[in-house]
Amino acid sequence: MISKKLASFLFIVSAVFSAPIFANDDLTKTNLIAMKTDLGTFVIELYPKAAPETVKNFLHYIDTKFYEGTIFHRVVPGFVVQGGGMTFDFTEKPTEKPIINESMNGLPNDYRSVAMARQTDPDSATSQFYINLKNNPGLNATETKPGYTVFGKVVAGMEVIEKIAKEPLGMFKAYPEAPNYAVRILSATKTTSAEAQAIIEEQRAIKPSSLKDALVPVNDSQQ
Repeated sequence: MISKKLASFLFIVSAVFSAPIFANDDLTKTNLIAMKTDLGTFVIELYPKAAPETVKNFLHYIDTKFYEGTIFHRVVPGFVVQGGGMTFDFTEKPTEKPIINESMNGLPNDYRSVAMARQTDPDSATSQFYINLKNNPGLNATETKPGYTVFGKVVAGMEVIEKIAKEPLGMFKAYPEAPNYAVRILSATKTTSAEAQAIIEEQRAIKPSSLKDALVPVNDSQQ
């Protein structure tokens, strides 16, 4: 017989996993991107009003399937996870022209936010993006200098980014911040809140272990 405490716990767990992940059911296919990786799928909500040129640029790479096969080549635990420009052999893919910097849009480089990577020139961002693993105010724009443009946020599947951040590093001397085993973007597609909800729920579903079935009996009592 299930105790009251256990029943209450199961009810809470059930409520958490059945509750809608997305508060706004009106998010359209231009607002949400589902990125499937070797370690799972995460969902990005885009902010076209705050960063119109950056979002337009990002969606172009999505529509042309540019990101498929690229890797997360830079992982700095406690800082950022970066990808979107190199293949598994560290070949840099040719990109479109750089875009203008929109970091003065007021969006901060906070935990889970998605921003554009760039070089020293503020207007040098192309295809590479990163996800913040913590609040990084040092990447924000100030009154005197541009920062790094935030254009979205991981709204579901952040546990996948955290998994990437825990991957072992250091195998490649030329790329010491790259995971030892490539974590690829397998697909990056526009989605809806309902579709994304289904993806995340399936991903979070507890899968029954087959360990018991795989055990070989050692005596008659276990047969």
